[in-house]
Amino acid sequence: MQEGEARREQLLKMLRDSTAPISGSALARSLGVSRQVIVQDIALLRAVNKDILATTKGYVLYSQQTEACHRIYCVNHSDDAIADELNTIVDNGGKVLDVIIEHEIYGQITANLILENRRDVAEFCDRLKHSNAKPLNIIAGGTHYHTVEARSEVMLDNIECTLREKGYLVRA
Repeated sequence: MQEGEARREQLLKMLRDSTAPISGSALARSLGVSRQVIVQDIALLRAVNKDILATTKGYVLYSQQTEACHRIYCVNHSDDAIADELNTIVDNGGKVLDVIIEHEIYGQITANLILENRRDVAEFCDRLKHSNAKPLNIIAGGTHYHTVEARSEVMLDNIECTLREKGYLVRA
């Protein structure tokens, strides 16, 4: 096996064994290469259909072959309601996988989030607060979508009901 192939196998093993995202810098340190090499390795692994997601916290290996249920919610709210909307989802047993907007020129834009609990939401909102970046929903007038994963359809129904009660849900 060539050096690059062995490194990519080790990278996959590290992601598979991890219960949390791993930053590109941490992977680079562990494997004794530059962060750019890791970015290239991730691209090569994705090209052969490895489900590696780049989140704000690092890389995760994600398999769609779980028994979890998924639903996409269309929501709209102001920037000051971001934490409440995301906490509503995680408090009801959901995992916020991504945020999606429809852009007039670029079409659909998706960013992975992978928010599972209030701590994840707080860290995400803190990064938003302390950066010059604006949330994607601004581009679409507040309207955006979230893919949410939960253990059951009942949990997803509860999330939908609570989002509707709070006035965030645009359509079911």
